[in-house]
Amino acid sequence: MIEVPVLNIEGKEVGKFSVDEALLGTVVRPALLKQAVVRHHANQRQGTVATKDRGEVEGSTKKLYAQKGTGNARRGNIRTNVMKGGGVTFGKRPRDFRQDMPLKQRRLARNNAILSKILSGNLRLLEAFVFATPKTKEVVRVLKALEADRSVLIATQGIDRNVWMGGRNIPKAIIKPAAEINAYDVLSKRTMVITKAAFEDVLKTCTPSKMKTDAEAAKA
Repeated sequence: MIEVPVLNIEGKEVGKFSVDEALLGTVVRPALLKQAVVRHHANQRQGTVATKDRGEVEGSTKKLYAQKGTGNARRGNIRTNVMKGGGVTFGKRPRDFRQDMPLKQRRLARNNAILSKILSGNLRLLEAFVFATPKTKEVVRVLKALEADRSVLIATQGIDRNVWMGGRNIPKAIIKPAAEINAYDVLSKRTMVITKAAFEDVLKTCTPSKMKTDAEAAKA
């Protein structure tokens, strides 16, 4: 079990929250996290770039002059790639760069990313994140108290309008419901701030990992 400090909005510890590391994958898997990040970047690519080859550019298909007897080098039609305005050789074509990843694997990658934040001390577990009005200066004040004012992911339970509107224009900050975060969201920011209620909802979607730790493997 891992003991995670529970903080208030002033940054003071008000309790502890026990987390079973087996729910978050037991150990950090760098290869899985890299695969999740590469997949995210690949899925952002549009793949709509296109160039014209020699069969698509405008121009005659007639051979410019005879193959032999002119004293010149061999020449085909005007649409070849060696001519100005000709087609592109091995030009770029529209393609789909998307990569697939099973749901269980995506969820494990997300959980593993959260585990890495816990182990590195970059997860801030909040008792509550409540604001009466959506004010940016209030969100900034809380982030400074939590030492999370560089780049931060704020995960809330459901859509918290006041938190979202108050923090949406803060540079290098992402505000999302905990149910929508993925491994890239967690890894792309230095610090993760999540409410205790939202974290409990995330843990409900986790299944214990059957992977043995080094100590358990040594005993076996």
